[in-house]
Amino acid sequence: MSGYLVSLFQGAVINGGNNTAASLLSTIERTSGGTGGVGANPITALHIAQQNKTQDIAATAAQPAVARDIAAFKHAVANATTLQQLLANPTALKVLLTANGLGADASYTALAQQVPMSNASDPGALVNQVSSSNSAWLSVVQTYQFATKGLTVLQNPSVQQTIANGYAEVMWRQSLDATTPGLSDALTFQSQAGTIASALDVLSSPILFNLVTSALGIPQQIVFQDQGAQEQAINARLDYSRLKDPNYVNALTDQFLLNSQQQNSGTTDLTSLAVQAQGLIA
Repeated sequence: MSGYLVSLFQGAVINGGNNTAASLLSTIERTSGGTGGVGANPITALHIAQQNKTQDIAATAAQPAVARDIAAFKHAVANATTLQQLLANPTALKVLLTANGLGADASYTALAQQVPMSNASDPGALVNQVSSSNSAWLSVVQTYQFATKGLTVLQNPSVQQTIANGYAEVMWRQSLDATTPGLSDALTFQSQAGTIASALDVLSSPILFNLVTSALGIPQQIVFQDQGAQEQAINARLDYSRLKDPNYVNALTDQFLLNSQQQNSGTTDLTSLAVQAQGLIA
């Protein structure tokens, strides 16, 4: 049976160039008697998340723990007299960094408090040292201009609401990952794929790096090689000219989600065998 399913999957990819992995998975599930659903099909979970995003983020923002964090952040901004004072508040720091894609760095207190205050126009500034490995830091410094404007930008109510919305979205994404590993990264990649122009864009974003290397079968151990070798590995596999093509982007995303599901389940099911045999990336 498994050999038949692999052949079926290969034939669908070869003969139906623009078919999405979702339709292929549906065929496999029907043939094998699978029930599908969010837990069984991460690609279905992605489609559901895209459809329900707005209302689900609003519902997450209303959850008591999330609402408390947002309220604490706004209160801290209203009462802080210096940027240093605000960043010394653990909840305010967590909300600010999380909303800007830097939640994982909030626990590195010294770094998290110093980088935002550096000036991006200074080549030797701390932000320019850390942004090579995570471009989100440079985005934060350029967006809020803390070095020259202090708390001014953050004191704008509309900016605070944008941060609150961003924080709620990250909390929503974390809940998605709890049931469907990799789903948050998949959403991010789909929104940013069209802006990727070089291997450096991939290397400067942990999320993009994780998805691209997984989807294209590039060993993540390339991080231990020099930058030139890393760029060469990515350039050899990633077709930048197709990153504005929804079919190519969806194929990369779907391959990543299936890989993530397999890695986290610890098993190799019929679907993953088919994917390994042929792959979704044409």
